Amino acid sequence: MTGLDPLRPRLPSPLQELSDPRFTRHGLRLLLKRDDLVHPELIGNKWRKLVPNLRASGGRPLVTFGGAYSNHLRATAAAGRLLGVPTVGVVRGQELAGRPLNPSLARCAADGMRLHFVDRSTYRRKTEPDVLARVLRAAGAQGAYVVPEGGSNAEAVRGCRALGGELRGRADVVGVACGTGGTLAGLAAGLAPDQRVLGIPVLRGGFLAAGIEALQAEAFGGRRGDWTLDDRFHFGGYGRTGPELEAFADDFEQRHGVPVERLYVAKLLYALVTLAEENAHPRGTTIAAVITGRPFP
Repeated sequence: MTGLDPLRPRLPSPLQELSDPRFTRHGLRLLLKRDDLVHPELIGNKWRKLVPNLRASGGRPLVTFGGAYSNHLRATAAAGRLLGVPTVGVVRGQELAGRPLNPSLARCAADGMRLHFVDRSTYRRKTEPDVLARVLRAAGAQGAYVVPEGGSNAEAVRGCRALGGELRGRADVVGVACGTGGTLAGLAAGLAPDQRVLGIPVLRGGFLAAGIEALQAEAFGGRRGDWTLDDRFHFGGYGRTGPELEAFADDFEQRHGVPVERLYVAKLLYALVTLAEENAHPRGTTIAAVITGRPFP
């Protein structure tokens, strides 16, 4: 970790078994892979995805992308502060410029991230070379190292492969919430052939499988691992929760004393409980849920 010592992690992250009647009555074991404890500021998969990119950046300023409540922006800003590296966050939504910052963006700014707002049409086209070049010029970020939205690229996917390695032989099914799919892409590549990954997309649209396959092709040359997606548990899309999910997360916290992040982790755990009640797994199955984040203060 030379040069990245402020980001030194706790690895492997703990694997915690829970006793929950919603699983035990179906003959299932539930484990939590506590990646939320990897690092106090780069939580869970953010550490696993960002650190390989920080190594590749060679100390250059970082520019990355996200929405107004992006955990990835917050993690990148925190990494920049800890390492003394300038960061620029390109934020979706020109209409937000000039308004008071929400708590998430305010935290980014407090950590030294310079925020640059773009309209939603430009944001959708941000991976097109000419659009990206124009955005970087406007943000004063020419020459910066570009980390994609959600931190998902080949470097990040290869970094997440170690997560699968830590779970080899520990579970039959590994569940993970998916935004851009980079964590699943690497996790699946690191598991043993007799293990499978269940991805729970937190965005609606049913488009994620192709993106994961593309990430695996970029990182490993082709599809890796046994993985599937269940698109039923997005609760209306990214950033959406609702009373049912909030009540579920509150109950899970009270049962087990584990903080439940709402946008990703709550949807994963809700899905796993639902699938257990649907008898989706044979008795004797061990399920590991990857806890990719925790609630931000």
